[in-house]
Amino acid sequence: MQVEARGLTFEARTGGPTDGEPVLLLHGFPQHGGEWDGVVPALHAAGLRTYAPDQRGYSPLARPGAVEAYRLPELVADAAALLDALGVDAAHVVGHDWGAIVAWGLAAGRPDRVRSLTAVSVPHPAAMAHALATDTGQKARSSYIALFRKPGTAERVLLALRAAALRRLLGGVGDAARVARYADPMREPGALSAALNWYRAMSRADLAAVGPVPVPTTFVWSNRDIAIGRTAAEACAAHVTGDYRPVVLPGVSHWIPDEAPGPLAEAILARTGAGR
Repeated sequence: MQVEARGLTFEARTGGPTDGEPVLLLHGFPQHGGEWDGVVPALHAAGLRTYAPDQRGYSPLARPGAVEAYRLPELVADAAALLDALGVDAAHVVGHDWGAIVAWGLAAGRPDRVRSLTAVSVPHPAAMAHALATDTGQKARSSYIALFRKPGTAERVLLALRAAALRRLLGGVGDAARVARYADPMREPGALSAALNWYRAMSRADLAAVGPVPVPTTFVWSNRDIAIGRTAAEACAAHVTGDYRPVVLPGVSHWIPDEAPGPLAEAILARTGAGR
């Protein structure tokens, strides 16, 4: 379905009972709402209604050109506006990777719109800031961001040879067909640049503005995540004032929704209380 919000048109996948408690599913880079396909059957079976939009820059009709249009406050405002357009007062919010950052921002800034939060892979921005300041390992893990922030250069590197580097980055999501499902849309004109604009618009000030989260929260991390280390993951608890549950998935990579949809669905259901 298409959802009109803030003058943009977002593509979205929906499913589950129409009268079920709503769940907003926010994807990460360089994916789209289809990354939740392995997770949603269990949520639907438990009576939840899911909404998985392709976020700003990923939906072709929600792709402004200016880098500033991808600042975190804009991305968070999109999430709130999507709930408005869907007629949802408050939802269980689940986010992976960059989607987790948006979810943290929404839960901190608009807790009235968030029934519960399940953040996947990426911890609270303040926990990331702590790790980057204190952990040389995290600095090394995050070094790829410097490339992503270089206009033109990042596109050339990632898209060369039929997007070979982008496909390698996505190697943990599954077989070649699964990789292609995410990589091929990024080869469309302007798509990768829009997705990379999330990194290019990122600022310390915007990340620092994300305050403590008062809503019931679960943080799901995997110990084979090449992007997020243990220091950042364990610092997350200090930035949640509501009920907090850490879930660690051993032997799983960064691509949790693709690689471990069953355990992730269990964590989401435990947090939402659905199906009990």
